[in-house]
Amino acid sequence: MVRALESEADRIDRWGRELVAVVDRGGRLLVAGNGGSAAEAQHLTAELVGRFVGERRPLSAIALHAESSAVTAIANDYGVEEVFARQVEAHGRPGDVLLLVSTSGRSPNLLRAAERAREHGLTVWALTSTSRNPLRELADDTLGFPGPSTSAIQEGHLMAVHALCVAVEAHLPARRVVDLTAVEDEVLA
Repeated sequence: MVRALESEADRIDRWGRELVAVVDRGGRLLVAGNGGSAAEAQHLTAELVGRFVGERRPLSAIALHAESSAVTAIANDYGVEEVFARQVEAHGRPGDVLLLVSTSGRSPNLLRAAERAREHGLTVWALTSTSRNPLRELADDTLGFPGPSTSAIQEGHLMAVHALCVAVEAHLPARRVVDLTAVEDEVLA
């Protein structure tokens, strides 16, 4: 997995740079996954909205699968295939990024979300396996990991999530990083 991650270093760095550009112009990152992939996707949004390494202002990142009331209402009214697509249509704006996390790349609800995102001018990234799958075909860019099992691919996804956070923080303009001295002075005043 480490070799696979190292071979994708340029792509991860580019994603970090592009994501900073999207957020700096008022855009956002939307992410979605199912099961363990949902956990990895939500891990990413937690790091971006919260903090990864350094102090900085929060970055706009929304885990669509974490909206439990929306997910259950949409599944009930429109079917599970529309769970993420409908949210992409509601929250996504042209120029935003939709990152879909899937070990198989075959989940109908993620494929529908990718299609809807493309219809509405979002960039679609996929974090999936290296095997040929429909999600790879729908995405604008794909980061894939080999693996003998779902859990092995998910381990690669977790490493990629952390590497993407490093890349994002490396590309943040200085004005976006909180000056800890100024914060300390304000607290002490």
